[in-house]
Amino acid sequence: MTLGFIYETVLTRVVFGSGTMRQVRNEAARLGGRRAIAITTPGRGERVADDVAGHLGPLSVGVCAQAVMHTPVAVTDSALSAVREAGADMLVAVGGGSAIGLSKALALRTDLPQIVLPTTYAGSEMTPILGETAGDRKTTQRSPKVLPETVIYDVDLTLTLPAAISATSGMNAVAHAVEGLYARDGNPVVSLLAEEGIARMARALPRIMRQVSDREARADALYGAFLCGSVLGSTTMALHHKLAHVLGGIFNMPHAETHTVLLPHSMAYNAPAAPAAMERVSRAIGVRDAARGIYDLAKALGAPTALRDLGMREEGIDAAVDEALAKPYWNPRPLEAAGLKALLVRAWSGEAPSLRKPGGSRA
Repeated sequence: MTLGFIYETVLTRVVFGSGTMRQVRNEAARLGGRRAIAITTPGRGERVADDVAGHLGPLSVGVCAQAVMHTPVAVTDSALSAVREAGADMLVAVGGGSAIGLSKALALRTDLPQIVLPTTYAGSEMTPILGETAGDRKTTQRSPKVLPETVIYDVDLTLTLPAAISATSGMNAVAHAVEGLYARDGNPVVSLLAEEGIARMARALPRIMRQVSDREARADALYGAFLCGSVLGSTTMALHHKLAHVLGGIFNMPHAETHTVLLPHSMAYNAPAAPAAMERVSRAIGVRDAARGIYDLAKALGAPTALRDLGMREEGIDAAVDEALAKPYWNPRPLEAAGLKALLVRAWSGEAPSLRKPGGSRA
């Protein structure tokens, strides 16, 4: 037992269940909202947001369906105009990481309260973290202003989430938990949340692949996403998230898919310096080697395992290494250019993660 640690709780009200979307009007009124605007993505997100707006009733002032991947500043500026024109006094984000990201960016600029109804397993609804893109660079910040006041988890909203998106979104959530296990500000509470979140997700995702409308599996996955997101909100991230942000900024690569591909390789890089974390991951998913187990899980789910299949050019690897080293996140193992390049080469080609220790011997 660790004798001393600091654990800072995330001050967000969570409403979890089935059919909980119907409580959005009461939750908005509880926060004093009178003119709520729904923030979402075009297409499927917009259709769900229309339903949410219907449950808001007279509190709704419409839907802003402008959210896109990586939260570009230019899109936020456009959405900000829509929020002001509507006279909104509350933001209601409906969707995954893109919708939540835009809502957070708007909250940062306006200080409006937020309610979030996640439809994927992104987890950012439980964090005070905002990532924004300007040009080809993605930057992140932590601020209590972007932490949603209320999160409504409705299992029903995930029942039609396509299997492929479920797989990568779930692996994205797992990445949050894995990095929380070796975070420099980790603690026993975070480790419990992380291990349970990984275990729930690893059990649920294969069942969802077999039957996307499996309500019990969907509930497990959404609960796992809540736990993994809570880990992300309570700790700082390391190498894996830095690489994902770098690739997202430089190459505009899909967020969840990039996390899915990178995770086993980031784990293999850090494994020699974080054996206790890897032991917890191994226990959570029932395998001997954590990094290989995560790689095999992604393959079993039919998720992507190669950056080249996501559109990354091989000649971009050196630029990604340089950017990762320019402003590195803290990491349990020191960052070395050769090691990072080897990591990205394997991730680019889709090879299984390397299990070599820093000296070159087999782990």
